[in-house]
Amino acid sequence: MLDRICLAPHAVARWAVDTPDVVALEHVDGRTHTYAELHTEGLRWAAGLAAVGVEAGAHVATMVPNDFDSHRVLLGLSWLRAVEVPMNSAFTGRILMYSLAHADCTVLVAAPEFVDRIAEVIEELPLVHTLVVLGEVDDAQRARLGSVRLIERDELLAAPALDPAPDGPEYHDVHSLMFTSGTTGPSKAVITPWPVMYQFWSWVPDDTVLPGEGVFCAMPMFHNSGRSAFNYAMVRGARFVIRERFSATDFWRDVRATGVTTAAVVGPMTALLYAAEPSPDDADNPLRNVVLGPMIPEMADFERRFGVRTCTCYGQTEVGIPLATGWDHGPWANCGKPRTDYPWLETRVVNELDEPLGPGEVGELIVRSPEPWALNLGYYKMPEQTVEAWRNGWFHTGDAFRVDDDGWYYFVDRLRDAIRRRGENISSFEVETAVTEHPDVLECAAVGVPATLGEDEVMVAVIVRDPDRFDPAELVAFLEERMPRFMVPRYVQVVADFPRTEASMRVRKHELRAQGVTTTTWDREASR
Repeated sequence: MLDRICLAPHAVARWAVDTPDVVALEHVDGRTHTYAELHTEGLRWAAGLAAVGVEAGAHVATMVPNDFDSHRVLLGLSWLRAVEVPMNSAFTGRILMYSLAHADCTVLVAAPEFVDRIAEVIEELPLVHTLVVLGEVDDAQRARLGSVRLIERDELLAAPALDPAPDGPEYHDVHSLMFTSGTTGPSKAVITPWPVMYQFWSWVPDDTVLPGEGVFCAMPMFHNSGRSAFNYAMVRGARFVIRERFSATDFWRDVRATGVTTAAVVGPMTALLYAAEPSPDDADNPLRNVVLGPMIPEMADFERRFGVRTCTCYGQTEVGIPLATGWDHGPWANCGKPRTDYPWLETRVVNELDEPLGPGEVGELIVRSPEPWALNLGYYKMPEQTVEAWRNGWFHTGDAFRVDDDGWYYFVDRLRDAIRRRGENISSFEVETAVTEHPDVLECAAVGVPATLGEDEVMVAVIVRDPDRFDPAELVAFLEERMPRFMVPRYVQVVADFPRTEASMRVRKHELRAQGVTTTTWDREASR
């Protein structure tokens, strides 16, 4: 059973008593909240939200940038035991309308910059009876919002304090509905109890963060990585340092200015930091730890260059973090080993019949836990998808893995991302790994595009160091010596950047597939 003190509002309340003047929340621009101030703000927002009708179990959508308000709203809703439905700040039009309608949201809390987008879809959302705008709304916007009840920030925060103070959440409460991203079908709203959010960061080594130390995280609060990092920092009595979005250009300046000892980044961020021109003072920084995933091939040099230690993991919205490493993280390509701490997740790599496979064999990773409420409770209003994912008492991740003789788990591919060419199944991950070993390639995404006679041809989209000097034919020649012929890409597309999910910067491969071969795509066959 997870202790209440491991849930953000209760953790903040604890430190508001024990260390009231310690900074809990800090923006890189210099603004701060102490634990006492943040606790007061959480209860203040709870009172305002209760005054507009939010109660336990209510589905409240939030569309707030990665700033203090996103944390205040989280705490306020948590004290009321409401279910938050975080909206990706990039949502607009049909996907915004679908998400709000599918999640049965009745109240929407939004920053002023999103009001025009909301006005475009509000008439299609009869369940939304109240819109809370964290600022002011002009007359033209009021007219477009129609009959929905509009509450501005000042009115919300003028509500009297709750008496008695709310009890706050229990570990078995549903914390949020988290929308999955990056799929070609309708997004799924994952029913997420508090333990899932907690264990997204509870795996990090015990000496990662001490009370009062700084944790830097530029990942958004509409994603579990950002929300769980905040929860972890509050549980540890640490200082959570944020900025609206990640900036490789500003990263080290932010680290030095705020004196953080731990930073959270994801794979593309790691690669961007490493790709920057080396400087003699790279290691002259306060950072001690980098929590990241996945690792990059140059991991050892990254650690030496910046004077840090790193750990990694494998996670998924539905299951949290079943695989993780310590500071001794093993080979760069691995994702870790099964956790041995709460919630004692069990993992297996299995075939299509859910039968366990041996070392080196590739199959689907499945997960379960003996602890109640430790994993997702299914997909909201999608019973068939829930049953399919949870068959045989295990949650099926949809990701292909293998395990080596030492017990390290290696991600092989998203099962839906596998490429089949001339009777051979090809791992897009393995293609991408080989391509990025070329010195001129910074990042790669491999997809299958339709072949003339059926199945797929391999196409790689690449971000390169110097597009004017890059030669696709030289890349293919490089690959022909390093991979089976059937894996060598036929098509090479140079891009400035990939379409990415805003939360995790994962490549939206379905968009690359839909784009397919264009007039600017290099074709190995046509060049011969």
